[in-house]
Amino acid sequence: MSEKDEFKNKAEEYKGRTKEGLGKATGNEQWQAEGKKEKSTSKLKQAGEKLKDAVTPDKKPGEH
Repeated sequence: MSEKDEFKNKAEEYKGRTKEGLGKATGNEQWQAEGKKEKSTSKLKQAGEKLKDAVTPDKKPGEH
């Protein structure tokens, strides 16, 4: 997984956690649901990237 993708997915996960927390604190069920969805989506993306990394062999510099 590239560092850029990893950072982007983690940021999305924390955004979802924050939105879910704010929803709970304010009683806003829509924010809670959106936060859970964003958090779940980012975790699935992270799992997919890890699976892709595990399946794809590492290339050494100079190899095609």
